[in-house]
Amino acid sequence: MTDLSEIKRLDETYLAQTYGRYPVAFEGGRGATLYGVDGREYVDFGAGIAVNIFGVNDPEWKDAVKAQLDKIQHVSNYYYSEPTVRLAELLCKKTGAKRVFFGNSGAEANECAFKAARKYSFMKYGAGRSDIVSLNGSFHGRTLFTLTATGQDAFHKYFDPFAGGVKYADANLASVKRAAGSACAVVIECVQGEGGVKELPAAFVKELAAFCKDNDILLICDEVQCGLGRTGKFFAYEHYGVLPDLVTVAKGLAGGLPIGGCLFYDKTKDVFAAGDHGSTFGGNPVACAGGISVVSRLTDEFLLEVQGKAAYMRAKLKGFDGVKDVTGMGLMIGIHTGRSAKEVAQKCLERGVLVLTAHDVVRLLPPLNITKNEMDEGLSVLKEVLK
Repeated sequence: MTDLSEIKRLDETYLAQTYGRYPVAFEGGRGATLYGVDGREYVDFGAGIAVNIFGVNDPEWKDAVKAQLDKIQHVSNYYYSEPTVRLAELLCKKTGAKRVFFGNSGAEANECAFKAARKYSFMKYGAGRSDIVSLNGSFHGRTLFTLTATGQDAFHKYFDPFAGGVKYADANLASVKRAAGSACAVVIECVQGEGGVKELPAAFVKELAAFCKDNDILLICDEVQCGLGRTGKFFAYEHYGVLPDLVTVAKGLAGGLPIGGCLFYDKTKDVFAAGDHGSTFGGNPVACAGGISVVSRLTDEFLLEVQGKAAYMRAKLKGFDGVKDVTGMGLMIGIHTGRSAKEVAQKCLERGVLVLTAHDVVRLLPPLNITKNEMDEGLSVLKEVLK
């Protein structure tokens, strides 16, 4: 067994120091229980930041991925690949989307959506109508364009000059209208994850969708963190009764393998032509085989179970001492305590439970198939830490 101190030494010597890591390394697990190299077990309330939505070591997912590895691991996009088109078909039939572009991450998915919006507007109205309106508190990625579209000042330093053509607005229609004079699109997260696990007001989202439709401004829903069953619906926008023009997805889509997707609905389905966009590894057959396993199991019955688990966890959390508010939707949970979220996360880790943070909010994104025993074990630790 490799010692944690040796792993830490190698990390500090050879990896770019872009992450503030907690002092633990994992080597295995099952479901929402992880095994550290120190021999301890940990209850996982983070799922790799909403990635391992069927937990660790999921047998059905592993079988699908291994079966594809026994065939071919990569196909250039000069040629066809059956797993790629099967996953696209599955996504379209589940959501009403018409086409899908596959990349490798949420940032790539958002870049694709922004490019598609600009081309849609240029082809219809010509130059000068290219702004992307983003909401304050949002997070859309780490590339220069998606970082610019992230509505948090903390990310807007060191890397000037940032991309042009991005405007910011608060989550109210008057603010959006002031920013949308030359807009081709408005991008929203129905639940802002990195911004503090804040769900958007229902009235605002409905007014925004009507405003965008009336003015032929595309509505982009970033579902990278809040999509794929996380809120108890396949996509979070379904809670609001709206239909976007573009949807981005990533994180849990392939169950732990790198993938991102941009979904094109009716208005945008033919916006791209050959050569307009591309990605070397986009639609990788192994990742797509994992994606088929994940998406095919996000049935209505399973999503009802997610809703039940979410209701159970939220009711428990609201009764804990030290909890001031519980926000978010479904199993995308924000715990407001008035304390340092990092301190809470550290104390939970010491007691064998993994939680995430978003500013000073404790963030929970457990695997969607987490068991009641795992929930109860993790919640009992949280209860003690939050006292």
